[in-house]
Amino acid sequence: MSPTAPARPGSGGPRPPATLRTQPPPAPADTAPTTAVFSSIGTVTDAATVYGVHGAAGRTRWKCFAGRRQLASPTEAVEWASIPPGGLSGEHRHTRTEEIYLILRGQGEFLFNGRSHPVAPGSLALTAPGNVHGLRNTCDTDLDWWVIETLAPGTGAVLSGADHTPEVPAMGDIAIHDLFEERTVSTAGVFTGPLKSVDVTDLDAGRQCVLGRPDAELAVFVHSGDGRVRAADGTTVQLAADTCVTFGAGTTNTVQAGSGLRLLIVTLAVPQHAAEAK
Repeated sequence: MSPTAPARPGSGGPRPPATLRTQPPPAPADTAPTTAVFSSIGTVTDAATVYGVHGAAGRTRWKCFAGRRQLASPTEAVEWASIPPGGLSGEHRHTRTEEIYLILRGQGEFLFNGRSHPVAPGSLALTAPGNVHGLRNTCDTDLDWWVIETLAPGTGAVLSGADHTPEVPAMGDIAIHDLFEERTVSTAGVFTGPLKSVDVTDLDAGRQCVLGRPDAELAVFVHSGDGRVRAADGTTVQLAADTCVTFGAGTTNTVQAGSGLRLLIVTLAVPQHAAEAK
């Protein structure tokens, strides 16, 4: 998203810097820099209001939690977006990235290659390169969704300097899942880049789980509830609904629920372990 052009969440264009809080704080100038325990942490409370998303009339609230600067995987952006009743995130074609839309709240229609498909909380739509997608709010409340956009392997090769000209694939079939029903969704057969799977984990009050993988970063969104996450070094961050945190590959993080937690978890393979993170 360009700060001077019409805002385009999920477009993969230049983006304004996200408001992020990393742990621990930066080291004093006279000490060696410290590696962040968490790659990024953010909430939607300071989301921007943008207009004309993908050429559509109306406004969108938008927040970028993390991008290439924060992440080791070839991930373009981890974002949140929201449109009001009757709002539209305009239809646009993906040519160089793979992207998920995960509906958090509200109801609407996912527009895919000229056809509309009803979506509701838990609907997970996968868009591979070559396809056209958009989103329309059909309910009387805001429609919120989580967006993660990653580079297709051919795009990554070009950006790394390889002598490669990727072709844009033909349009494919619709891929929409009910994550809250299926609990885990593999992207195999649709995506070929770093985004390997999407999971939902529910924790009852007082319960905990350990999150972390040696071969992948994890992007975690708190769908509901509250609690806290503690890193291996003891760094602790409070969690509440609409908080997003990304864990680096090789880290171990203990999440404990307060009044209960629903976590949405995306696995993003880092380059040296891309074949392992499945």
